[in-house]
Amino acid sequence: DPLQLELATSSKRKLRRFIVIDEVVDELYGSKVREYFEENNVQHKILALPTTEETKSMDLVLNILQEVQNFSIDRRTEPIIAIGGGVCLDIVGLAASLYRRRTPYIRVPTTLLSYVDASVGAKNGVNFLQCKNKLGGYTPPVASFLDRSFIQSIPRRHISNGLGEILKMALMKHKGLFDLLKSHGKYLLDTKFQSYSGSTNHGDAALQTTRIAIETMLEELAPNLWEDDLDRLVDFGHLISPELEMRVLPSLMHGEAVNIDMAFMTYVAHVRGLITAEEKEQIIQCMRGLELPVWHSGCSWPLIKKALMERLKHSGGQPRMPLPTGLGVAEIFNDTSEETLERAYKLWVRD
Repeated sequence: DPLQLELATSSKRKLRRFIVIDEVVDELYGSKVREYFEENNVQHKILALPTTEETKSMDLVLNILQEVQNFSIDRRTEPIIAIGGGVCLDIVGLAASLYRRRTPYIRVPTTLLSYVDASVGAKNGVNFLQCKNKLGGYTPPVASFLDRSFIQSIPRRHISNGLGEILKMALMKHKGLFDLLKSHGKYLLDTKFQSYSGSTNHGDAALQTTRIAIETMLEELAPNLWEDDLDRLVDFGHLISPELEMRVLPSLMHGEAVNIDMAFMTYVAHVRGLITAEEKEQIIQCMRGLELPVWHSGCSWPLIKKALMERLKHSGGQPRMPLPTGLGVAEIFNDTSEETLERAYKLWVRD
């Protein structure tokens, strides 16, 4: 077909974009997204999908790839755009990495959790055999576009959920960030991370908090993007939480499960003598102030033991346990005894 040949070889080919958007985000912002592409004369296909932990599967990836194939994108000049929370960004990242071996993609996070966590780094993946992110790879996006105005439309619980991952970075690497969360946590929840010029008592707490969280995350991830070194401070809160989150799905959100894991590990650090009783209390009180759960009935002693056994399997036979050694400082430990863990568990449950 001469027309098809001309289109394929012409440099005047019309701008085209394939967009995957979470269906809830589509209800809120879909009309603005469509208007943007129409006004800029961009031929586009918008695929709205339910992107949740329950639907985070290879089936959804293949569904996306079928639509990408039908739309027929150029694999080097027409990036796929993902607009949504962390699950959406993970699924689209994996789909893009598989299509023609690697198609560029852009992340547009719309939740606080994805803004500070999924937007940073190279990982993508889906759940498999009831295991979190068991299938996936490392394909960084060509860009992440960060816009905090999306966060104003998410429920308060989702803000707390994102604060769990921000607190992780504070406890591991940045006492200043921890102090910000202690002082301004309620304000950030109330204002949904929006910046207001009149808030003199708080400065621009939202900007400071998100910037420090992303910068500390990048400091940790950039030198070890492909995880060749398995000793990772960013794994704090991620030793037990994958097992817990999948076991009680959908009752806990990701950041909530991470926080429950961090709360338990704070008790482990205290029992080991790494942090004082006062520091432990400060951490737990900060978690409560951010409206994060510090315990869950599903986080039983057998579940903790099973989760740590899984950890050994995929961490080179070592637990590689990040633990706070103060506020904003941490180290990796491989010598925590089962007796110490059980003592910490009993104290945690008692409190």
